[in-house]
Amino acid sequence: MLDCIIVGGGIQGITLATSLLKSGKVTVDQLAIVDMNEEPLARWRQCTEVISMPYLRSPSVHHLDVKPFSLQTYVKKSGDDWNTAFYGRYKRPSLAAFMEHCEHLCDELSIKRAWVQGKVRAASKRENGWAVHLSNGEQLYGRKLFLAIGIGEQPYWPEWAVRLKQNQESTIFHIFDDQLPAFDQVKRPITIIGGGISSVHLALKLGERFPNEVTLLKRHPFRILDFDSDPAWLGPKNQYSFRNLKSYQKRREQIFEARHKGSIPPDLHMKLLNRIKQGSLRLVDGEVESTEVQNGNIMLHDKNGKIIEQTGTILLATGFLSSLPGKEWLSPVIDKYQLRCADCGYPIVSQSLQWGPDLYVTGALAELEIGPIARNISGARHAAERIVASL
Repeated sequence: MLDCIIVGGGIQGITLATSLLKSGKVTVDQLAIVDMNEEPLARWRQCTEVISMPYLRSPSVHHLDVKPFSLQTYVKKSGDDWNTAFYGRYKRPSLAAFMEHCEHLCDELSIKRAWVQGKVRAASKRENGWAVHLSNGEQLYGRKLFLAIGIGEQPYWPEWAVRLKQNQESTIFHIFDDQLPAFDQVKRPITIIGGGISSVHLALKLGERFPNEVTLLKRHPFRILDFDSDPAWLGPKNQYSFRNLKSYQKRREQIFEARHKGSIPPDLHMKLLNRIKQGSLRLVDGEVESTEVQNGNIMLHDKNGKIIEQTGTILLATGFLSSLPGKEWLSPVIDKYQLRCADCGYPIVSQSLQWGPDLYVTGALAELEIGPIARNISGARHAAERIVASL
């Protein structure tokens, strides 16, 4: 019998594991981190490498360790160039520095000793804890269960894209698909669909690799903001008023309004405009309603049937579905143990993020308590602090 089982080894899960271990609430030998990937943060690494994001959007105090300036301290001690490790007035860390710090943290805490690669099939309550059932038949038993699963396994496909994918002559992928081919193997020209930070990073990357063969197609004006939600959500003012909302529908509405979905920071916007001005990258406005394939080329039409773009390959940078993550195995657990959920299907939890007996959540599953920052690195830190303080 383990003390703690964490389901999910991404940003949320590793941040929680770090806090649990450093607080002394658990030892690594009494911890299991269950994830379908081979190593910690594998999905995060995959997604950031696809778009070649040079710097994170969040400031340097947002990382996986407990102390706020841990990342800055690590960079100083490692001898890395401070000027390349951080960018701008918010000291946004480079992806390289951030990942080095994550690896250092995992090594320091021997996180891999707690790693269990596997896919969760079910979970069941026991008299003194929880059993987690894996698809390979293995079972883990722990006194406390923490769910750190996110929406990263649920790429969003618009209806027109789903229909197009069924056409065997078409070439369309979501940029966060597990089976995304190498970009130099896809048919060109390439059209990227989306107007958010991932689409812009990818457009810059591919525009440099394939000049004059990449188009960024967006359906709304660029939303230019430093962060994907107001920094006031990190402090007590917004958090206090949010928690005072008794209606979970109003909490959901406030989360939706507060999240700057599909936004990009000013420096990235300027970089894109410069690249477009140089002529190596195209920008097109329009909303796709339907498609057709002619001679191996894909025609994208708007609602009036007008051709917006003609392309060889479509890459969707359309984000993720917002529906409850882990629904396939989590729904039976909700029903069996009568776990409270709001109308949107997400958990109703205590301030300590407890959902049921010895059951806690973090990340997307905690957003009706943590608010719009729940899915971010800052939200992971907030959640870990609350959970650890309650144990």
